[in-house]
Amino acid sequence: DILVDGKLCDCDVVVNCKVGDPIPLEVKLTNWSKHSVGPFALTVTPYQDYQNGVHNYELQDAITFVGSNTFYIDSVKPTKDSVYFGALLFLYTGDFYLNIKFHEDNCSRELPLSWFCLPSVHIRAMEPMV
Repeated sequence: DILVDGKLCDCDVVVNCKVGDPIPLEVKLTNWSKHSVGPFALTVTPYQDYQNGVHNYELQDAITFVGSNTFYIDSVKPTKDSVYFGALLFLYTGDFYLNIKFHEDNCSRELPLSWFCLPSVHIRAMEPMV
């Protein structure tokens, strides 16, 4: 599960946030396999989708992470959850998406396939109401 500002994200949800306010990001992974998985890393990369097949990943002047955009995970035990917290800070208005990728340290430790089907996260950063 992915939560942005406390709201569960799925493919049809747009999360609205205010420019200049830190927005909590929570990624919850559940290991339904019969064996532990890990170690691995989880990286969150924001981008803009121009709806013409072009994605802009050069957003260092528009979005910043409070902390790191990469979470390092030792292992997730069978039938257990592991939750990772971070925060995003949007500096400009616009529609943004989050790309979440996994990086395994060892090919013999297979990650659950469902983790590669995480929902698309769509965030709309708006001017704060005065």
